[in-house]
Amino acid sequence: MQDHMQKPGGRNRGDTNSPRKRDHRQEQTPANNHHHHQHHHHHQAAAQHGGDQAPAGPAITVDLTNFRKPGEKTYTQRCRLFVGNLPNDVSEEEFKKMFEKYGEPSEIFINKDKAFGFIRLETRTLAEIAKAELDDTTLRGRQIRIRFATHGAALTVKNLPQFVSNELLDEAFSIFGPVERAVVIVDDRGKPTGKGIVEFAAKPAARKALDRCTDGAFLLTAFPRPVTIEPMEQYDDEDGLTEKLVQKNQHYHKEREQLPRFGQPGTFEYEYAMRWKALLEMEKQQQDQVDRNVKEAREKLEVELEAARHEHQVMLMRQDLMRRQEELRRMEELHNQELQKRKQMELRQEEERRRREEEMLLRQREKEEMMRRQQEGFRGNFGENRENLRMEDMSQRGGIPIGAAANQVPQPLMGMNRGAVSANAANPQGPPGNLGNQMPEGNMGMVPKKKSRGSNG
Repeated sequence: MQDHMQKPGGRNRGDTNSPRKRDHRQEQTPANNHHHHQHHHHHQAAAQHGGDQAPAGPAITVDLTNFRKPGEKTYTQRCRLFVGNLPNDVSEEEFKKMFEKYGEPSEIFINKDKAFGFIRLETRTLAEIAKAELDDTTLRGRQIRIRFATHGAALTVKNLPQFVSNELLDEAFSIFGPVERAVVIVDDRGKPTGKGIVEFAAKPAARKALDRCTDGAFLLTAFPRPVTIEPMEQYDDEDGLTEKLVQKNQHYHKEREQLPRFGQPGTFEYEYAMRWKALLEMEKQQQDQVDRNVKEAREKLEVELEAARHEHQVMLMRQDLMRRQEELRRMEELHNQELQKRKQMELRQEEERRRREEEMLLRQREKEEMMRRQQEGFRGNFGENRENLRMEDMSQRGGIPIGAAANQVPQPLMGMNRGAVSANAANPQGPPGNLGNQMPEGNMGMVPKKKSRGSNG
């Protein structure tokens, strides 16, 4: 940015001799070193003072990306400015034109009745530059006031564990909504103080985080130390209270009758001043005692917590061991049951195999017995048939009468027939074909008479 640019109201802030204005000039000097970068933003300052158009300053080239810190989020509520004491008839275009050289805004709000407005710029650095350059300038005869707007979604986090970083804090509170900024507060040596700041993008997320953390125990690390949160108390430690903003009433003039001084011993004001100091010292001592008591209680709680956690871990290990033993026992039972089932199945298969073998063997024996009996029956029938043929032949020749031939059965055949009969009687389930062994087939042993050779029949 260029120091000698003409601001609204025609006042050249670069020419002022006040220390604050000189500081602003020094703060803006590094911005002039970035005009040679690739992305350029052209601005030409123009202002009005008493209705006259001020001469336009020289055109400058500024790369607005150089005002963004690495990893910085843009258009956050930290970039939001409050602009007060505006003209009642100011338009949105005129209001926006005041900030046009500081980049494109994302939010513009104007309350004409109360003569104030809000604007949100891209980065915090640009908002700081705009505040430094435009604060206390005049617009249509009215001196405007610019402050950073109050962050309505900022929370203070306390009781943070030791090893919580900015990134972990951001990640932890992102479950409630988008986080614009998360910072762990450290002391001058970089040691964490146990406090932090979380700034959400919207109020509902901050309210949700506040309610959830108040009702429950929100833990950020393995150490069971819950964080506590509360709305952040916001202070203006940059501009403070200037003399022109102090109300000049009756009490103001009464208090300002005397200049700063040291009270003289023995005087009325010295006596009450010392009593005030004694009260403040008592407050400090009591606060220190409370802090020591809290510290001792915290250390005692940490020791008890460590012992309880160790005991809890031992209990968990014991429970895990018992669970594994129970699981091992159950697996062994399942294994034994499976083995028992296999053995039973193998026994059933063996019994089935033996039964099939016995059945096959029995069928084989029955088949052999049947074949043997068939063979014996064939032999007996064959012998009887031969004997019958022989007797018939002899009867035809006249050697033996027919009646006698029928009654004369060779003893061996008769014995064989008797054995067959006795065998059939002993085995009633035998095949019925063996009955043929008991009597001759055909003519029942009787030979029909033949006609004589001489008859004519």
